[in-house]
Formats: sequence, C-alpha cells, structure tokens
Amino acid sequence: MSEIAGELARVRGAFSQPTLTLLHQRQAPVVITIFRAAFGRDNKPIPTGRLHTQVEEHLAAIRHADEGEVPVGEGREICQRWMRGRWLVRSLDEGGREVYTLTSHAQQALELVKNLARDRATLSEHRIATLLGTVRRFNAEANPDRASRVELLDAEIARLQAERDRLVDGAELVGVSEDYMQEGFTELLSLVSALPSDFARVEERFATIRSEILAAFRAEDRPAGEVIDDYLARADALMTATHEGRAFEGAFALLRDEELVGRLRDDLTALLEHPVADGVLGDADRAELRGTVRLVREGLDRVLAQRARVTATLRDYIVSRDVERDRELEQTLRQVESELATWMATTGPRATLELALLPSRVGVEHLRERFYDPADDVLPDRIATAGPDEAPAVSLDALRAQGGPQLGSLRERLDLALASTHPPDSLGELFAGLEPSLRRPVEILGLLHLAADHGWEAEQELETYAAVRADGSTRTFTAPRTPLRGSPPGADTGTAGTAGAETPDPQHRPESEAR
Repeated sequence: MSEIAGELARVRGAFSQPTLTLLHQRQAPVVITIFRAAFGRDNKPIPTGRLHTQVEEHLAAIRHADEGEVPVGEGREICQRWMRGRWLVRSLDEGGREVYTLTSHAQQALELVKNLARDRATLSEHRIATLLGTVRRFNAEANPDRASRVELLDAEIARLQAERDRLVDGAELVGVSEDYMQEGFTELLSLVSALPSDFARVEERFATIRSEILAAFRAEDRPAGEVIDDYLARADALMTATHEGRAFEGAFALLRDEELVGRLRDDLTALLEHPVADGVLGDADRAELRGTVRLVREGLDRVLAQRARVTATLRDYIVSRDVERDRELEQTLRQVESELATWMATTGPRATLELALLPSRVGVEHLRERFYDPADDVLPDRIATAGPDEAPAVSLDALRAQGGPQLGSLRERLDLALASTHPPDSLGELFAGLEPSLRRPVEILGLLHLAADHGWEAEQELETYAAVRADGSTRTFTAPRTPLRGSPPGADTGTAGTAGAETPDPQHRPESEAR
C-alpha cells in the first residue's frame, strides 16, 4: 500500500468515528444545540422520560424559528436513533431509574464546537510562552542525561530566585496584558472542557469490559477463574497502557492529595479575582472554571461507579453461581467416594462393574402435587350452643311472615268468592281484593296451587299481582291469567296446606317474577 493510500485509510477511519459522523450530518447544528441545552457542561444523567419531553420541546422551538433541517419523530424515536449513532447511552442510576448520558464521542464533538465558537488568536505571546515553558518542563522531567537535567534545574532555580529577590527588593511588579489573560483563560477552558469526555471514555471502557464479562460467563466456554484473570489484566492495562486510563489515575492521585487540591482551588480563585478577569470572562466561563474541582470529582465518581459495577458482576457470579455449582459437585464426588468404598469392601480387587456415565431418565407418569397435611384432619371447633333464655324472642306474626302461603285462609276466601253472586273473573282480581296480610308475594303461589287443585287452566293473557311485603313495601308480579270457574263449595280441593307449611327457598321466585 502506498503512503497516500495508507493516509486515506486512516482518514476514512477517523471519519467513521461517531464524533465526525455527528458533525458531518446536515442536522448537526440542531443536535449539538439540543445536547448542550439538555446536558450542559457537566453531562449529568437525565431520566429517559424527561429527555424525551425536552427533545420535543426544543425541536418545537427550533421549528418555530424556521430552521430547515430538524429531526422528525417523537422524542423517544429520536433518542433511540441517537443511541444507534453512539451519541447517547442509556443505563440505570443508583436509584434504579433509566437515564441518558452523552457518550465520549458526543462530548468530544461538543468540545470541538465550543472551542471553535470561542474568539481566540492563532498566534500570541501567551501561546509561545506556554509552548516554551511546556517544552522546557517536559525536557527537565524526561531528559535521560543526569548532568543535563541538573543543569536545567539549576537554571530554573536561578531564574526563580532572581525573580523572587527582585520582588522582595521592591522592584516594579510587571503586569500582563488583557490579550495575554484572554489567551490564558481560553487555553485553560479548553483543558477543563476536555475532562468530561476523557472520563466518559474510561467509563465506556469499563462498561464494555462488563458486557464482555457477562457474555463470557453466559457462554461458559471458559473457566470462571480464567475470566476473572482476564478482567484483572484488562483493568490493569486500561489504567496503565491507555491515555484515558493514565489521565484517570493522575486525576485520582490529584484528588487524594488534599494539599494539591487546595493549591488548585487557590490558584483558580486568584485567577478569577484578577482585575482583568471581569472583562475577559463571561458568567458561564467563570462558573465553568470555578467548578473545575467538582467536575473532576463527579467524573471520578462515575468511573468508580462503573468499575464497581464490574466488580459487583464478578462478585455476584462467584458468590451465587460458582459456589452453588462447586458445592453440588463436591457433594456428588463425596457420595461417589462413599459408594466406592462400600463396594470395594465386599468385592475383590479384580471385580468390574458396568456403570453408565450419565444417569438414565426416570419414567414417572404422575407425581403427587399435594402431600398429606395433618392440619387437614383437625376437627373444627365445637359450636357454642345458647340456652333457652339466651334465644331472641320471636312473635307468632314474625314467624308467620317468614312462612309459606296460608292455604287455609286462601281456600276460605276462594270458596266465599265462588259462592258470591258476583265472583271475580280471575285469580288476579281475587288477589287484589284480599287484605294486606294475605297479599304477600308467597300467597300468589298459594292461589296458583289452589287453582291447579281445581283443574283451572291458565290463558295466554297476562295479569298483574300487586303484592305487599311484611315490611309494607309493594312489589308487582306478572303471571298468566287464570279465570275462575264455578265449583261447588266443599268440593275436594286437594291436600289442605297450613300456614306453617314448609317455607320455600327464599331465592326461588315464581315464573311470573322471572319474567
């Protein structure tokens, strides 16, 4: 492959990264704007439902501003497309809620846009001085020649000592220009803006390792110990062999040194209180620099939380699954050893036994699902019986009201009606002329019973019965009309009933009532 072809392959690989795919699309300004408005500079996790709503609201405002290239769809659909583009990632927070966070690729794109949006000079005194100072400090720390390194340190000590003596002697304090301060703050903000994406890259590396460990455990094609050793080796390489890991270790060492953290906070405070800082920095830049230490702490917490999730995955697997399997295997081997010792005690040294490697299946047609429970055979508690004096007082009228039809009284009224000069035409007309005590709903059944004893047949026409209940309420029933046909008084009317006849089921109703 030629040199230009290799360079083209590297450039194509760079353009295939999610950072450039985000910036290369036509909707990139809208997407970057929504990311900056929703997540801010700290990339705080946002609950999924809230981000869906925010995306829809931001897109509505952008459409109102007549922006042409705007993503279409609901908030959920758009966020899912961004997840497929590897700009958003969805995970669970400490409370178990689903949240969205920006990936390192999206944060890197936001950082690039933010740097391009700042007004900065391409060449300045501050940049040259920073370049010279960085090169000299780098050479002083990395020069392999002992004499050269001592010479560099002596020169730096002499320069600092001369500057100190000059200031102590009351010499003029040389100030810096506003351009110098602006360029310094711009480079400082650039360094601070790069921190979230660096932490996110380490966090994503641990998330990738966790998913690979889970896949290896589920596959069960390697021993658990080998998987754990692989994780430890990769975690160590992540912290020592990658740029992100070394940056994380350096930041972690920084936060463990309280004196160094205090010095960083004091230096930032002194810079922000500089007289020129008010005219150079805006409120957002000032807040960003003031929260540098907090930004580093939050990034470290997220990385440590992701690493803790990997460790928890290993611990859960070792404690819950491996221990159970190892214990079951150990018990099985002990049983085999016990049975082997019993067999060897009754056989000779040359005895053989045909033993299947795998146990055969047991054919069971039915297994009991419920076994004997002694509690099922316990006798119930005896019913407490009340004495005669404790029984509630009940009147004869109350008992009669709960009984069946009063066939004796109904027969007497029927005979009187038949013997009269103007008898009623039907049972319904007879029932309507009775006193309220004989117009209960159950008395309708008594009249129908007496009509059947006389052999009277009902017609197709219907008639109503206005019944009166014991509590005084009325109820209307409908039954086939039964005309009255003369019958000599005292004729055989069938078996006479009494008021104390067997009470029918209270749930049973006449056929007419059902209608």
